Amino acid sequence: MTQQEKPLILASGSPRRRELLSLLNLPFEVKVSDADESVPDDWSPERIVQELALRKAQAVIAEGVPHDAIVIGSDTIVVLDGVVLGKPTDEADAKRMLKALSGRTHQVYTGLACIQGSGERELSDFSRAGVTMRSIAESEIEAYVAGGEPMDKAGSYAVQGLGAVFVERIEGDYHTIVGLPIAALYRMLGQFGIHALG
Repeated sequence: MTQQEKPLILASGSPRRRELLSLLNLPFEVKVSDADESVPDDWSPERIVQELALRKAQAVIAEGVPHDAIVIGSDTIVVLDGVVLGKPTDEADAKRMLKALSGRTHQVYTGLACIQGSGERELSDFSRAGVTMRSIAESEIEAYVAGGEPMDKAGSYAVQGLGAVFVERIEGDYHTIVGLPIAALYRMLGQFGIHALG
């Protein structure tokens, strides 16, 4: 049994986030955000993902949404040795990232923001998970990149796709790595009076 009166809007074109949000069995619509994603070099990972999640939600609100709507923004980054690995610029960049991640543990940060359409209330938070990759053979990297999956993914891999074959261990919330920490979102929506479980 779900309880929802306020419209719910996902400020993301990501099919992965759409699939995760649908787990809550709440009706929602998707509006793709065109927010500026540039940030200063000295920002912490926590600040980056929370700020970008807020910006994405704010950009959708600026285009016009119902005053009582709740807009959800999210942003995910991969961090290795304090360096943020974004989406690869080309195949060579994707191969470089995967070689760097091979046999190592990195952190995935996902920021989450919920803003009321009227702008009266906004909440933001972040979630972090650790991912340990096994040693990846050069031939595997070549084949994986040639298949195209890494090209629009932070860190150049999809944990919910073929990239899962490289993952040795996960510490923390799996959904954080995919791009939408659903348990944290459930709690956040509850503060706006939206309850997926009655």
